[in-house]
Amino acid sequence: MAEAHPGFKAVQSKIAKKSGVGQERAGAILAASTRRASPAAKKANPNLKKVRGGSGKGKDFQFTK
Repeated sequence: MAEAHPGFKAVQSKIAKKSGVGQERAGAILAASTRRASPAAKKANPNLKKVRGGSGKGKDFQFTK
């Protein structure tokens, strides 16, 4: 059987520490990746469906200097 998910807050903290960003930005990164989850992943973990849609800017957004 698959290992239990550590929880969204724990994953958010891990992203913040690894990426060197704040908790709010880490939450945005986690939410964006959750929205891109495959249908199979959502079937395996229905909690992924609870994340509300974002602004949609991330799809076509590109960083500029």
